[in-house]
Amino acid sequence: MSIVRALVKISSRAPASAYRAYSWRTSQRAFASQANASKLRESLSDPSLFKENAYIDGKWIASKSGRTFDVVDPATGKIIGTCPEMTGNETATAINVAQRAFHDFQHTTARQRMDILKRWFELMNKHKNDLAKILMFENGRPASAAGAEITYAASFFEWFQGEAVRNYGDTIQGSAAGNRVLTLKLPIGVVGILTPWNFPCAMITRKVGAAVAAGCTVVLKPAAETPYSALALAELGERAGLPKGVFNIVTTHENVSEVGKELCENNVVKKISFTGSTGVGKTLMAQSSSSLKKLSLELGGNAPFIIFNDAQIESAVAGLMAAKFRASGQTCVCANRIYVQSKIYDSFIAAFAAEVERSMISGASEDPRTSLGCLINAKAVQKVERLVKDATEHGAEVVIGGKKAGHEMDTFYPPTILKNMKPTMQAFSEEIFGPVVSFFKFETEDEVLALANNADVGLASYVYTENLPVAWRMAEALQTGMTGINIGVISDAVAPFGGIKHSGFGREGGRVGLDEFQIMKTITIGGLGIPESKLSSI
Repeated sequence: MSIVRALVKISSRAPASAYRAYSWRTSQRAFASQANASKLRESLSDPSLFKENAYIDGKWIASKSGRTFDVVDPATGKIIGTCPEMTGNETATAINVAQRAFHDFQHTTARQRMDILKRWFELMNKHKNDLAKILMFENGRPASAAGAEITYAASFFEWFQGEAVRNYGDTIQGSAAGNRVLTLKLPIGVVGILTPWNFPCAMITRKVGAAVAAGCTVVLKPAAETPYSALALAELGERAGLPKGVFNIVTTHENVSEVGKELCENNVVKKISFTGSTGVGKTLMAQSSSSLKKLSLELGGNAPFIIFNDAQIESAVAGLMAAKFRASGQTCVCANRIYVQSKIYDSFIAAFAAEVERSMISGASEDPRTSLGCLINAKAVQKVERLVKDATEHGAEVVIGGKKAGHEMDTFYPPTILKNMKPTMQAFSEEIFGPVVSFFKFETEDEVLALANNADVGLASYVYTENLPVAWRMAEALQTGMTGINIGVISDAVAPFGGIKHSGFGREGGRVGLDEFQIMKTITIGGLGIPESKLSSI
């Protein structure tokens, strides 16, 4: 409901005092938003990177209705700015703009696109501190972790600038002597991209970098919680030389379903790339069926982390720290179910708990000592509390944590370790998405493999062992799209990223990442080779 309509509604049935109270609260809220946005903008070395408008056809625009939504720093609860509340109709406009831009952009040379991505990468590095600060405020990420994401995000532009010029087809000897066959890889067209809040910069560059390298144009809908990283990237893209209409951003909070539906059902859009929950992914897939779009879906996870008796304890502790606490446990590849073989079960938990207590420090995002940030909102904390409560009520033991931290904000939850977990507990089948480490004991390789594969999803898995045959067998048998062997961080611009089962399909990054945004055309040429008149003499 717009502010104007809300005021009219109140005035029609409430006394003037209610109207004045509502008006005062609204004006105070707007004033606070403007003040905090100004404060954030002024803290940047380049204040023009902080944008509060959508970006369509190279223009920074408001919504036609004039409506906006607030963006909140989850670590403090303060409004840091607003963004336009766009609609499905405005999304359709952006799609048409992208289609017009595609008419010319598809014919740019691979080297031209490489140069744009190269400059984009360089600009991200130049403005790394500002980009990290924007991400920190909208996501609640600690400063050091925010900077690490910007480095990671920029690496996709660096990778795909090279892949843009390594775009090869094939030549094939036809079955008939006079035929020649060749294949070309061509840009698929306008791409609809929907990204999550947990990696507000990297999930964009991983998709947009590949799309631009392929010669596609983009309409992006970033998460309502974290639109400013996307808008800052658009500003840098413009400086890097992206032609108008190649990269467009539609912001929305209340109209997410409407905007997503338009992207999926609009026949102009030829490809949807989405990172998010399995439930939403299924909805987007169903909505895209009428236009038979190409899809890549990177959905939910429930990653098993398996530690055998012969594992190097110190290395496994470090790997689990990295795999569990990145983004406060809010990543789709975070370790969710930790299986430790019986001989080292107690000693490993003790070593891990000591490291958690030593190194996991909650606090203000700006504080360089902070290593564990907040969760994205109070609802996320409530889910974690529910899973911990269920586990403890059914026999799990709390080693450390387990109770909400004494922070002013209700978005913080302490690092928590649970042991004596059972497959009947909710945390076995639900993605935790928080700083809770749940330990399960196992005896044999076959037992842990059955437990690990007992999941509808299959994105990532991790194995720690010094036994190469065991490592290889587990890597092949685990039903996940990715497996880390003796390593807790598997995300890399050079490596294909994606899952199987209900974790979706398609791969992002790596050499195959470009393929997701291309079509393959086969061309057969006849009348070549040995003339038909001479074939009879052979």
